[in-house]
Amino acid sequence: MTSWLPEDISTYGHGIDHTIRVIYYIVGAWFVLTEAVLFYFIIRYRKRKTTTATYQPGTTFKALAWILLPAALILVFDLGIDLVQGPVWNEIKIYLPTADQTVRIKGRQFVWEITHPGADGKLETPDDIQILNQLVVPVHKKIQFELQSEDVLHSLWIPNLRLKQDAVPGRTIKGWFEATKEGIYPLACAELCGSGHGTMKGQLQVLNETDYQNWLKENRSLEVGRVE
Repeated sequence: MTSWLPEDISTYGHGIDHTIRVIYYIVGAWFVLTEAVLFYFIIRYRKRKTTTATYQPGTTFKALAWILLPAALILVFDLGIDLVQGPVWNEIKIYLPTADQTVRIKGRQFVWEITHPGADGKLETPDDIQILNQLVVPVHKKIQFELQSEDVLHSLWIPNLRLKQDAVPGRTIKGWFEATKEGIYPLACAELCGSGHGTMKGQLQVLNETDYQNWLKENRSLEVGRVE
């Protein structure tokens, strides 16, 4: 049912896809049920020559049941969705794993300024690599990101990672991901941030360890694509 989604290359993507399926089935079933009841009432209580309109105060048990029963069912469905998505939310947002590497991603109109650690694996050191609109990571490594905004609200969106996180001015928001497949994948801003919002795009490049080390050597002590 989620085959229309972009390819999942994240360790936690299956949990998000499963949550989407659960919501899809519940909402779909509820929609069919409510529409069926609606059409039944339209036909059953349609105007006839032999009937006259009457006023129903809605205080009888039968009338209240049509309000309370659907409300109770919606509450049960919501709790069911919470039970499904709770562990997924905790894995992604609450319990951040120990990172193999940390990158800093700063959004500003209308580019992503991405700082990668150099060979020492640490940020805020002379060998940091700063690139615009290109996030380069090794495959099968836990990557922690520090997301910031320099000006207005932005939203980091990498569909193949099932990752979407708002960037808020004045805050550093931490998150993580682990890519499971090499390749190049789209990265974009998903928050309307100005006239150039549609051009605020980039790439996630996932490399094997050998290619990643070669990339570090090629870009050592460089600031590629830096725009002031």
